[in-house]
Amino acid sequence: MTAKKLTRLAEEGAASAEARTRVDLAACYRLTAHFGYDDVIWNHISARIPGEDAFLINPLGYRYDEIRASNLVKVDLEGRVLEGGETNPTGFVIHSAIHRRRPDVRCVMHTHTPGGLAVSALAEGLLPMVQDSFLFHDRVRYHAYEGFSTDLDERERLAGSLGNASALILRNHGLLTVGRTIGEAFMTMHYLERACRVQIAVLSTGREISLPPPEVREKAARQYEDFQPGKYEWLALVRLMDKVDPSFRD
Repeated sequence: MTAKKLTRLAEEGAASAEARTRVDLAACYRLTAHFGYDDVIWNHISARIPGEDAFLINPLGYRYDEIRASNLVKVDLEGRVLEGGETNPTGFVIHSAIHRRRPDVRCVMHTHTPGGLAVSALAEGLLPMVQDSFLFHDRVRYHAYEGFSTDLDERERLAGSLGNASALILRNHGLLTVGRTIGEAFMTMHYLERACRVQIAVLSTGREISLPPPEVREKAARQYEDFQPGKYEWLALVRLMDKVDPSFRD
């Protein structure tokens, strides 16, 4: 999609939802690179286009800091490219699995961050050590490693592993978060990755760990949900990207 066409979409009421989604998703890619959650050209973030059985995802071969609203690829739930270039096949399998099963989900985010990779390899998974990890008390799910996610057969198992949760640890692979908004998916990933990094740091001390009782952890998780993650942070984060490099809007 050219920048000129994107501008035209933004001016058309019926298509403005796609234009807004493109800009927000491009901002999310830039933010992911800014915070160091990217992995060269790999991993993927997708966003469902409101009112359509289609989602936007990154083109294969682009760094996250190169993503613009106009170069995102539009794909339907069967894997057909509706507009744009080539996509990562693992991206389609993972993201279509969630978008097909979870109509409440607007955005799906998958990363290979150091903290996430480390915790994904631990048998005990995410431990309730600090406030960031309390947010996921009884709310994080796990999916066994099956190799590179290129088999369509894995879609149902992956979606089943996530269930109605918003955070999934892919064993020996990385992290996945979803959100009703792009901002919610990003902030959930931000807190999940930070919880993982803190866990590795705490375990490295070899000291006794202080853990609050389950009821306190549940209270913290509910408070986080009531706060509507991403509602306030997202606009501030987009302003940051506008300050750093507004070309994501092109």
